[in-house]
This record gives sequence, structure tokens and C-alpha cells, in this order.
Amino acid sequence: INFFQEGNYLYPKMDINKAFKKALTTWRKWIDRNIDFDKTQVVFRGFSLTHFAGGKWNTGGGCNLETDPIPSNETYVKPSPIQWEILENTLRRMKTHVLYMNISKLTYYRADAHPSIYGKNYTAQERKIAIQDCSHWCLPGVPDTWNELLYATLLKAGKGSFGT
Repeated sequence: INFFQEGNYLYPKMDINKAFKKALTTWRKWIDRNIDFDKTQVVFRGFSLTHFAGGKWNTGGGCNLETDPIPSNETYVKPSPIQWEILENTLRRMKTHVLYMNISKLTYYRADAHPSIYGKNYTAQERKIAIQDCSHWCLPGVPDTWNELLYATLLKAGKGSFGT
């Protein structure tokens, strides 16, 4: 069950896409009211996709057998069209220019590169019931690539230089 609070009101249930839209709308309005574009560059890093097999994270799905990167010839599963639409509409409505780093496909191909269950010394039985973490990236590779892409984007936009 998801709980969301808006002001003093606590929503006991809210559709996740409605909550996503509310969150991005709040973010958009705050950025547009408070950011001086002459002094600040806004970057929005997109979201990584989950890659559970056999269900969702809370219905028996898992990714504990993901030990290799997904081959580039495998079909890329795009995020929910609703989530894309919400994000694109939010960015389009903004008065402030936002650099959008779409990392969805990049992270999808590295299903092996998150903490998962391999960070702990589980017994075979514990490993079967351990919950996977497919949205955080703590291993070298994926976050390092995000940082390099961000740096290259800022350099291209004239927001930095080498050697300083």
C-alpha cells in the first residue's frame, strides 16, 4: 500500500502514476518559481527500469539470476507509456530549461550491476526469499557512466572546463 501526503492531507491510497504526476508537477512549479536560469543549470536524470522475472518485487518476482549484462540484441522494454507521457509533458510545460538525461535504456542493459543479493553472504535458503533491489546502483559502471554523461553534457553546454 502506498501512502502519500499533500499538505496536511494523507492519501491512504493513490495510484502510483497519479502520485508521480503530482510529484513532478510540484517539482516543475518549484523550479520555475525559484531558479535563476542565468546562474543555475537544472539537470533531470531519468529513471532506471526494473527487470524482475516471475512477478513484481512484492509478488515473488526476482532478478537474482542476473549475473551478466543483458545482450544488446535483446528487446528493450520501454517504461510505462503513461510514465513517459507524464515526464515529457512536465518537461515541455516548464519555463526553465532542463537538461534531461535519459538513462533508462543504459541501465536496462546492465541488469547485473545493482546490489541485489550478492552483497551479503546468504545461505541458499535465505537467497531464495531475499528481496532484490533493482532501482539502486552501487556497483562501478552504471553510476560512473551517468557521471561521465553529466560531465560531458555540462561541458557541451559551456558549464565547465577541463583542468579547473
